[in-house]
Amino acid sequence: MPVDKKQPIPSVWTRPQRRKREQPALSRDQIVAEAVRLLDEEGIDALSLRRLGTRLNAGATSFYSHVTNKDELIELVVDEVYGEIEVPDSDAGPDWRGAAGGCAQSLRTAILRHPWMASVLGGVGAAYLGPNMMRISEGMIGMFRKAGFPADEADHAVSTLTAYVIGMAVSEAAWLTMLARSGESEREWVKRLLPAAEEAARSHPQLQEQYAALRGKDPRATRDDKFDYGLQRVLDGLAGRIDRQDG
Repeated sequence: MPVDKKQPIPSVWTRPQRRKREQPALSRDQIVAEAVRLLDEEGIDALSLRRLGTRLNAGATSFYSHVTNKDELIELVVDEVYGEIEVPDSDAGPDWRGAAGGCAQSLRTAILRHPWMASVLGGVGAAYLGPNMMRISEGMIGMFRKAGFPADEADHAVSTLTAYVIGMAVSEAAWLTMLARSGESEREWVKRLLPAAEEAARSHPQLQEQYAALRGKDPRATRDDKFDYGLQRVLDGLAGRIDRQDG
């Protein structure tokens, strides 16, 4: 397919805006807000311009100046969710660890609030060009630079932290999506699962001990503890790198 010289990168953020003589019936904000509601209520498989148009009582032409296909719509809704994430204070200085941890927790919370994110984060095109993503990236890079990372490492630090959060949160989101489809609570599902897991682990004493320790525990609290443990170890590693730079 030949490259469009006016849009070398296919993305809603790089597409030239179409001019219309009349004001569009729907704003981009209205379209994106309803798309997020649709995704939260019905999941990624339900998302289409036709389905969205039905919910908005509008035809495809009402979307055309804002979004031309499903890929562009996904870029928009992903950036909308990123707008919910706490932007770290780039002037956090010595408290960089608290700022980084707060941003990481906020990213996880946003993904778990919108579990459909688990199925799109791996292929959202040039979503990193969106304004909310740009704002977060700018804040995080500034925070790590003020913390003591050299310019060429600050981006690596951001990528390391983000990769941990997304990896953990995407798995959790997939788990929560499965639970929602089952109609059971997390406690109910785990209570049914544990006996089968313990039986399967009869010849694996380490696993038996782990499963036994889970009995009676709140599975959500267990997930929170696991996430925070990994987050603190990532931050420990980054802190060690800063200490070596200072040394």
